Amino acid sequence: MSSHAPGEGGKNAPLQITEAEAALYDRQIRLWGLEAQQRMRNATILVLTIRGLATEVVKNIVLAGVGRLIIADNEDVKGEDLGTGFFFRDEDIGRKRVDAARPRVENLNPLVAIEAISSYDDESLVGLIERVDLVCVTEETRDNVVRLNEICRSLGKKFYAGGIYGLLGYIFCDLQDHEFISPDRSGKKDAKNLKLTSRFTSLREALEWKWNLKAKREAKEINPHLVFTLLALWEFQVRHQGELPSQPEQVVELESIQGTLISERIANKTLLKGSSKALIASLSTTAAHEFSPVCAVVGGVLAQDILNALSAREAPISNLFVFDGTTGSGHTAMLMNPASQ
Repeated sequence: MSSHAPGEGGKNAPLQITEAEAALYDRQIRLWGLEAQQRMRNATILVLTIRGLATEVVKNIVLAGVGRLIIADNEDVKGEDLGTGFFFRDEDIGRKRVDAARPRVENLNPLVAIEAISSYDDESLVGLIERVDLVCVTEETRDNVVRLNEICRSLGKKFYAGGIYGLLGYIFCDLQDHEFISPDRSGKKDAKNLKLTSRFTSLREALEWKWNLKAKREAKEINPHLVFTLLALWEFQVRHQGELPSQPEQVVELESIQGTLISERIANKTLLKGSSKALIASLSTTAAHEFSPVCAVVGGVLAQDILNALSAREAPISNLFVFDGTTGSGHTAMLMNPASQ
């Protein structure tokens, strides 16, 4: 096995798994194969904003053995970051988040090259995105996620976004045209792996979609109430200049926004069962906070899907995952623009 130092130039000279790496990653190589591990070894990921959710994502992808990770965050460590950001300590308050986190991230896996960016603007961010294979954006407003997604699409980069709002968490995925290998689970003795392609839509387009539920089982499996709770929360932020709800009385506004969105986007509302009242009541006072268990669940799903996308193994999220901490359940929904349906 040949060896190259991790760093720039991976596109021109693919890095090969070394003997030390083969020994360290033996278990997962047995799980998804040397070729898949090799793809991750040659990948560069950009993670924006290092708070609780990103902390979980970074931990998992670094331990899995990506080639290079760039963490970028303009903000300083605050007291509230210590609750879910296990890369931070009391003495880090006031330091740049990425500067405090970097040595602890490096300690997780010295074989992964870590780069920390503590100051960036829109222009330099585009330059960063050009250097990477995949971008993971966390804890941004809806409109910023839309903007960053459009930049990634224009540059042909795979894109993930995620966020935690109290007991609610989400993941959005846009891999554009993505090829992957999926096991044939037909049960036949001569079954072979299948090479499949998924075509994704941007978040801007997905937000225009209208839901056409065809059966009660479909409505139960994808839980539209949960999806529309997320969309209502995003719209609340737009109406309040980026602020999240923090008062019990704001539950009325959240429910009103959700009801309007459901009326506009779902034609056959008779199939809707249950409600999201408990979750909305919780969000009215906790949406601005992160809870470690929710970060761990959503971060684990997000990191695994990033690894699947990089290694081209298994079907990725298609294209929205929402987690409800009040029930401990997560649901995936496909939000497609009208032209894609």
